[in-house]
Amino acid sequence: MRIGKIAPALVLALAAAATTACGGGDTASNAPKELVYWASNQGTSLDNDKAVLQPELDKFEKASGIKVKLEVVPWTDLLNRILAATTSGKGPDVLNIGNTWSASLQATGAFLPFDDAALEKVGGKSRFLGPSLAATGASGQPPVGVPLYGQAYGLYYNKKLFAEAGITKPPATWEELVEDGKKLTKPDKGQWGLSLQAGQVTENSHHAAILGAQHGAQFFTAEGKPQLASDPSVAAVQQFVDLMQKDKIVNPANAEYADTAKSLKDLSDGKAAMFMNQASAGSFKNIGMDMANLGVAPIPLPATAPPNGRKVTSFVAGINMSVFKNTKNPDAALDFVKFMVSAPEQALLNKTYGSLPTVQDAYSDAAFQTEDVKVFQNVLANSAEPMPQVPQESQFETLIGTAMKGMFADVAAGKPVDGAKIRDQLNQADQQIAAGG
Repeated sequence: MRIGKIAPALVLALAAAATTACGGGDTASNAPKELVYWASNQGTSLDNDKAVLQPELDKFEKASGIKVKLEVVPWTDLLNRILAATTSGKGPDVLNIGNTWSASLQATGAFLPFDDAALEKVGGKSRFLGPSLAATGASGQPPVGVPLYGQAYGLYYNKKLFAEAGITKPPATWEELVEDGKKLTKPDKGQWGLSLQAGQVTENSHHAAILGAQHGAQFFTAEGKPQLASDPSVAAVQQFVDLMQKDKIVNPANAEYADTAKSLKDLSDGKAAMFMNQASAGSFKNIGMDMANLGVAPIPLPATAPPNGRKVTSFVAGINMSVFKNTKNPDAALDFVKFMVSAPEQALLNKTYGSLPTVQDAYSDAAFQTEDVKVFQNVLANSAEPMPQVPQESQFETLIGTAMKGMFADVAAGKPVDGAKIRDQLNQADQQIAAGG
């Protein structure tokens, strides 16, 4: 899933101004109810999303009498459109948001809180996967939305390369991953043990969060104070950078990999044996990989857990569905949300998009019984942790991800990256977050 970035200063500015009315519904009390829905681009194109969603919206209208006007918004525009709507009053009734935006958007006060009463109206809190529901806003506050599409990280591997190297199973620990990676790394043949999107800010931040949890890091205090430069955080970043620097199982050219496509192709073409990513079986199939050679397993854990280390192998990725607080049709909006998170719709939409249902009763569908999906389902349900649910989350992703991108560039250029350098970079990030920009 593509997750965007929130400008921190803009979020703070909007927090005081977010009470402006929003919602595109009809104001006449006796008029047929109509909702405006902004959907995120989950498919191969905006038109593809319309083709997927419109029949479902028609189905909802036939059953409820509520018309839903659909607009699919590109990820490049979605966040700015949402932020503008909180101040202009010209926005949708219902919309999709990237779940890492939850706490930042929650801080604007522009969205309907999904308190216990609202959750009951959409089917009840207990239906949702706990980790997905935890990625809906700051702790101790009602969720800013409910989970719609789920995602999680896993370790893809090329079975053919593993077999050629005499490796019979995917690594379960980082120590095994490095050991296997060295066996699979043959620079003279253009083959490497692991491919990383080391030039991608967001991906770097995601792996910092996963490894940080394994090392026992808490990037923010309970009061929201940043502590990115803690010992566990430094150790996590060092471990990740060392996959290229010390372990030498990552091609230094990966320092310039800024999107998923190159890593997907490397694994498919046998230029890399492993790749950590969100559920991507459909993408591998689309680029022509022999699917018999594709395996997937959870991201490894340490053989010995560090102090306070948590058994986390993914952050909770995905998309949430929210309602603007000042919609003129709140009951209709909640009816629509209830429809979209119903078991039949969850099964249909998530298997179409290659994502994971966020409600437990949708997993009985045969589409979610494959080996690939079961791995990600288990990760999402049992070993995934939300990104920091604080208003400064977007700063966290940008600053730590950018710092790590620079570290990989240094390694690729032959410049050492040690703990002192990492701590200095993370101290600077702490200072910027504390200063609010």
